[in-house]
Amino acid sequence: MSTKYTRGSFQLMKSINRSVILNMIRSKGPISRADIAKRTNLTPPTVSNIVKELLDSQFVVETTQGSSQGGRKPTYLEINANQFFIIGIDVGRYHIKFVITNLYGELVEQLMLDIQAQPEANELIAKMKAGIHQIMQKGNRNKDKYLGIGVAMHGIVDVNTGVSLFAPSFQTHNIPIQEELANEFSMMVHVENDAKAMTLGEWWLGNGNDEDNIVGINVGHGIGAGIMIRGELFQGANFIAGEIGHMTIDLSGPKCSCGNYGCLQTLAAGPAIAQRAIKELKAGNTSMIPDIVHGDLDRVNGEVVFEAATRGDKFSQELLKQTGRYLGIGLTNLIHTINPNRIIIGGGVSHAGEFILDSLQETIQARIITEAAKETEIVPSQLGDNASAIGACVLILQNFFHGGKQVSQ
Repeated sequence: MSTKYTRGSFQLMKSINRSVILNMIRSKGPISRADIAKRTNLTPPTVSNIVKELLDSQFVVETTQGSSQGGRKPTYLEINANQFFIIGIDVGRYHIKFVITNLYGELVEQLMLDIQAQPEANELIAKMKAGIHQIMQKGNRNKDKYLGIGVAMHGIVDVNTGVSLFAPSFQTHNIPIQEELANEFSMMVHVENDAKAMTLGEWWLGNGNDEDNIVGINVGHGIGAGIMIRGELFQGANFIAGEIGHMTIDLSGPKCSCGNYGCLQTLAAGPAIAQRAIKELKAGNTSMIPDIVHGDLDRVNGEVVFEAATRGDKFSQELLKQTGRYLGIGLTNLIHTINPNRIIIGGGVSHAGEFILDSLQETIQARIITEAAKETEIVPSQLGDNASAIGACVLILQNFFHGGKQVSQ
């Protein structure tokens, strides 16, 4: 065996051990060196050497000493959470959200910038760069305190190259997000689909952290899903796994931004709710919606329909129930295909709560083929409106704590 190969193998093993120890401290800390060695099956000298490096680099700190079991009191270790930070970006339809989290994924800064309705690729990149500079200045931290930048982008993303292959809401193709941001900021950059980032965030920090087979549904301007199997995000052969918003529900339905007709998102996403409301109001249906928007139907959106529903407007309540039925059909197809333990629903439309979720559940109960599958848990996102942005941060945290292992297959 060559010296070069031996040295490389040693460095790889050391890197793996370092990640194992870091993740043990993150998930089980405060924890002693002895407990780390016991739980990881690493030798005490190996643990001590790597912990010393982690202490020197300030990724880990020593905390209160534990109780003695007959010898010297053990010193506990925990992640130095507020010593280093991650930038997360969620590229929405009309806004880009920027967040900064610490090493525990806790939110410490946030910023929202508007984008025009149909931005060119270069305009989108320029807005991302401007927002990153702005939020870093807002945080007033040295650049070397940031471990990396995670980006949650709607549409199809090549996670290996960090390229936005197709963003249907913008009708843009092949935006080299990772390359552009890495060159500008000289730090690690990972790019992922927004629904998959949301799912990853929920798995680490939210309502998915006790299950390894989950699906996260992002219902907003469009509809997308992140599919996690055995603790890994499933990408598919061409990165389109989870594009359930383009599942055909009605062959005679409205035309979608993807070019097809009757896609789920043309029936159940935010704009679809607004368009259906406007169409039926113009046909003579009675509702308080015109009063809320002072007669300007162009101002009708999903939030207005939800507001009217909460104020007892029967028209709006029925509209949201119908939306729940459409979503229920889509989720039934998903359960029959993937059979997850849990489905987590996030995005703006999910705020409609029981107005949508009750009819969604009723539809699933009526259509699922086995009694056991009818018990599939359906829960709201715990991370809420920040789920995709925080999930983008988790892209970097995962790399840091798991030694670069990608959550894809």
